[in-house]
Amino acid sequence: MPRILSIDYGQKRTGIAVTDEMQIIASGLITIPSATAIDFLKDYFAKEKVEAVLIGEPKQMNGEPSESASIIKGFVTHFTNHFPDMKVIRVDERFTSKMAFQTMIDSGLSKKQRQNKGLVDEISATIMLQDYLNRKQF
Repeated sequence: MPRILSIDYGQKRTGIAVTDEMQIIASGLITIPSATAIDFLKDYFAKEKVEAVLIGEPKQMNGEPSESASIIKGFVTHFTNHFPDMKVIRVDERFTSKMAFQTMIDSGLSKKQRQNKGLVDEISATIMLQDYLNRKQF
């Protein structure tokens, strides 16, 4: 069964998570510079079967698009130009960074380790993907 990939795209860094082949568990894959995201994905898709890509959709508390929504919309356009046959699923990413940070605290990571913003992005992508998998099962 092909994997599902999740992208937490940001101006500087992009966190990426992926499912196992049975699409049961989401795991953090990597955090990369955002400028290299398309090249990384080309290489990854050449090696692994992926049936869909989740891309976070940043929203404010009232449901309106956040300030970074236009940046991510540009990335989605760029992505679909490079991968026109790939299914793209937009998911609400509200609270994922806060949840990722709390996960780091709960995991016992030191204050210095919690300052690793790349790890926060990767965990955020993992949270988005696991939430999607949990909802998909019902």
